[in-house]
Amino acid sequence: MFKMLKCLLALALVAAAFYMVSVVRDKQLLEEQVLRLHVVGASDAQEDQELKLQVRDAVLQAVQEAVSQAPDKDAAEDAVEELLPQLKEAADQVLIQAGSTDRATVRLSQEEFPKREYDTFTLPAGVYDSLRVTIGEGSGRNWWCVVFPGLCVPAASQQVEDVATGAGFSQSLSGAITGQEGYEIRFWILDWLGRVENFFHR
Repeated sequence: MFKMLKCLLALALVAAAFYMVSVVRDKQLLEEQVLRLHVVGASDAQEDQELKLQVRDAVLQAVQEAVSQAPDKDAAEDAVEELLPQLKEAADQVLIQAGSTDRATVRLSQEEFPKREYDTFTLPAGVYDSLRVTIGEGSGRNWWCVVFPGLCVPAASQQVEDVATGAGFSQSLSGAITGQEGYEIRFWILDWLGRVENFFHR
């Protein structure tokens, strides 16, 4: 009986180890295949927050066509890097038309992100490559989404899952970010790993 318990315990430990390896692999895949969008308002004043959303729309419109044909994140990031001057111009044009004296800073960077819930998917915390748009002093609230793959656009969970799968996400990773039943623990571990990563990134 004791020998059987030891065998069962050993099997459970092996299964847990394989599970954790697969979760870590999904975490790496997520950060390797996702390019975030981070728009920071000049302040928390209502006018500045409204301008932030207008700038977001202009940047998304300018960037979506460039990345829509990209086969992977590296290609998308290259396309965005070439577009940086045009993206700044698009953001600044919105500010000028609104009569604002603020201007935008647009750059590619690597940043810490908290867990973020959207209507049809949730991204765990972690350090991600991002297209960061900072308006003025950038002391206002943030707006986050995803440049690649195009997860900001789909309106339904199935569409998000299709986009994620097309970007090379595993079924388990797609299930975790879209909140499918049975993947709750996996997402919790992904988010916990991301929070630990954020802590040590500082």
